Amino acid sequence: MGDQTSGPSRRGALAGLVGAAGAAVAAGCTAPRPRYTRRPATVRTSPVPAPKAGPAPGVMTLFDDEGFNFSGLWALGGAGQGSADAGEVLTAVNTINKAGLSAQTYTQTFRRLGDRLTKEPGNARPDAETMRFRALRAAQYYAQALSCVLGSEDPGSEEALYQAGRGAWDAFCGLCDPAPVTDNITYESTPLPVWFFRPDASGRARPTVILTNGSDGQNVDMWTYGVRTALDRGWNALVYDGPGQGQLLFVNRVPFTPSWEHVVTPVVDWLLARSDVNRAKIALAGLSMAGNLTARAAAFEERIAALVAMPGLLEPWLAFPKQVREILAATKDETNNVWNKEVAPKLSRTDAAILKTRFEPFSVPAMLAARQGKLFTDFYTPAKLIQSLATTNVVSRIKVPTLVLDYEFEQFYPGQARQMYEALTAPKDYVRLTAATGAQMHCSPMAPQQHCEVVFDWLQQTV
Repeated sequence: MGDQTSGPSRRGALAGLVGAAGAAVAAGCTAPRPRYTRRPATVRTSPVPAPKAGPAPGVMTLFDDEGFNFSGLWALGGAGQGSADAGEVLTAVNTINKAGLSAQTYTQTFRRLGDRLTKEPGNARPDAETMRFRALRAAQYYAQALSCVLGSEDPGSEEALYQAGRGAWDAFCGLCDPAPVTDNITYESTPLPVWFFRPDASGRARPTVILTNGSDGQNVDMWTYGVRTALDRGWNALVYDGPGQGQLLFVNRVPFTPSWEHVVTPVVDWLLARSDVNRAKIALAGLSMAGNLTARAAAFEERIAALVAMPGLLEPWLAFPKQVREILAATKDETNNVWNKEVAPKLSRTDAAILKTRFEPFSVPAMLAARQGKLFTDFYTPAKLIQSLATTNVVSRIKVPTLVLDYEFEQFYPGQARQMYEALTAPKDYVRLTAATGAQMHCSPMAPQQHCEVVFDWLQQTV
């Protein structure tokens, strides 16, 4: 940073903005049955309107805090896909607000809800279908607790909380009919766990979508945003944990990589070895930050038939406000000196917890420090890794038809979907989901069914 930016002014700018950054990196439709073509689509050129005041522009407010509210809406939205129950979520919201909203009350309430659902209900002997969807909802609620655990009074329980959610997910999968095929795919020195869902066990070769999570999503989100819809439409769906996600992050301690094609290529290899996969019809979809990761993969992996970026984005680093990005200086020593002496000591507990959560997928030392209740001391290394995820220079290499989603009131990556769309040279389409149908904000948290309808209508016509 230049000398013109003093430490005190930088700290002052950070106050009140770091929280927005945490929300920014956390996490109406066009015509109901849009027509898609393989030629560049005509898109609206008017600017994205500024968000309305309040934590949830145009939708219900569950919590006064924008970040917590988005998480709550995300959980509530899963009700339509069976990965949450509206009554359970709203009761949890009331419990949290009555106790006083905090990372502690949020984590504790959703963890207890997950614990309750992993047990048999006391009023009846449940059948397998009841226990299956109780397990899926438990996975959702554990994921909600996991998202805030580093700001709670027990950050050291993070891995155990992840394992609880993973256990619920695996229990759900084991009760599916047919159960997904599970495997560990070779990736460098750490296997990638995969779950391969099929509509039935007939062995028929079907189109397949590879569903890719973002920076802090869990497998249950892939059910909500693709698996269920894929199965209903006769598609296979593959879910996997990549570097910086799920098992690879919380257990194997492997952070994100900018070379996502090295992750997707062995997944494609695995699919192509199966007789129940149509080799010419393998699509790749990325949710949240994976809109960036999958674009990188599609630029180099030529066996993909189509790409869906949900949303399109080019530079995840820009999700942090300028004042946070300006901490990153030319050298590691200079950066970390500013971070440790001028910025970190002045962060509030809330802002520190947000940055711990947002940086841990990019730095194992940051994750381990956070589990001990400490703030990371090396800002430079994870910041450079996040910065390296930029795909600005490779998007033009993508050759396959691509659908770019955008969202009215996109609070995390505003403007980037349109920028990605314009940078593409492949056949492309652009769809903006809007507040007119309750599908606004990042990834349409209140409208995952609409979201999936748009994606799979396009995939059906394109692939």
